[in-house]
Amino acid sequence: MEQKEQIEPLLATVHALLRADGADDAADVVRDYPAMAELSGQDNWNGGTQYWDIVFRVPTLDYVRLGAKRSLLEEQITAGLKAVTEHEPFDYYSAAIVLDKEFRADWRSGTSELPKRVRQNILDGLRLDDVKWYGRLNDVEFLSRLYELEKLPTTDHRYKDAAGDIWQHRLNNDDWENDWVYNDSRFQLVDGGAELFLRFLCEMVHPLVRPDRDEALNLVVQLNDQLKGAGWELYEEELIAGRPRFAFRTIENNSARSVVRAKAVAEALNAGWMAKQIERLEHAIDSDPELAIGTAKELVETCCKSILTKCEITFTKSDDLGDLTKKVAKALKLVPEGVSDAAKGAENIRLILRNLTSITSNLAQLRGLYGTGHGKDGQHRGLQPRHARLAVASAVAFIDFVSETHRYREESQNFEQAD
Repeated sequence: MEQKEQIEPLLATVHALLRADGADDAADVVRDYPAMAELSGQDNWNGGTQYWDIVFRVPTLDYVRLGAKRSLLEEQITAGLKAVTEHEPFDYYSAAIVLDKEFRADWRSGTSELPKRVRQNILDGLRLDDVKWYGRLNDVEFLSRLYELEKLPTTDHRYKDAAGDIWQHRLNNDDWENDWVYNDSRFQLVDGGAELFLRFLCEMVHPLVRPDRDEALNLVVQLNDQLKGAGWELYEEELIAGRPRFAFRTIENNSARSVVRAKAVAEALNAGWMAKQIERLEHAIDSDPELAIGTAKELVETCCKSILTKCEITFTKSDDLGDLTKKVAKALKLVPEGVSDAAKGAENIRLILRNLTSITSNLAQLRGLYGTGHGKDGQHRGLQPRHARLAVASAVAFIDFVSETHRYREESQNFEQAD
């Protein structure tokens, strides 16, 4: 039997057939999970028949989510295979959905877990801000996207499953608190696997649940502030109707920390355009280093313009990044000459400040060489994500310092005026 390259046309045809027949869940299995053909038996009678299993390997969480539906899905896919291959008398196909074995070198260390303390802090934060976890859906609609409510036990003897008692107490009587699900043992948000909790968070900011893009993004920032300490983050995986759909992953580098800090700067300066650049930066560091480098330069430029505007200092369209940096340095008294010779380590402070302000010119040159915005010849070779992370970290170091200094100057002036 052919392997992946040869069975792809078979799978594609089965997928189309299932879609046309309305078996969308079975079609999704065919499309979404890797498949292999395995010889399961052979009958030499009447010319010989080979029996093949088309095996779909499904990750743990999806395997559990499919639950009892797996048998039905296997039957539907098998029927599709028979319909497509009925002209092949010596090959018989059936579908099997199996659990994909997972292995992490650190699986015994517990590093893939999410501590109960972090989960509780997140849930407490949602309570304090009165965040409606179900968004524009109702409780049953939301939880049905993650759990098979008909398979979960009821807490009310009048109903046969979780779907019934949730409907009764949340939609009919409305006598459960909004945060009831957080500590309901059936849903294991506090004591279950990390992936289950993270899937719940991702669903909270799904476009169908929370269609307001800004509301979803702000909530993701808050959640990531708590998750980062445990080595996890939510990230934009794809767009649905122009709105981000989030997934979760472990944090494997320090770029996430830089991005979080940049978001704090944008919030402090109330700079909406900076927030858009940071969002683009976050998703480009690994997938598009050149875009990340170009955006890092634009981030510094926007930060400078925001501070100059707040300081009521004029700038023109002809001012380049170097001009803007000099104006900010002068307005905030960042120039090395402002450090007294009598101060301990004065020369070291001068050098640090010079290097800090030179970051901007180096970013501008790096963008010209490797970033977006300029044409390249046929021999051009781009930089790697580690270079993008360096550029981003440098940009964030600059905007972090100047924004903190700006805030310090403002607070000092307000204090003097109060006196």
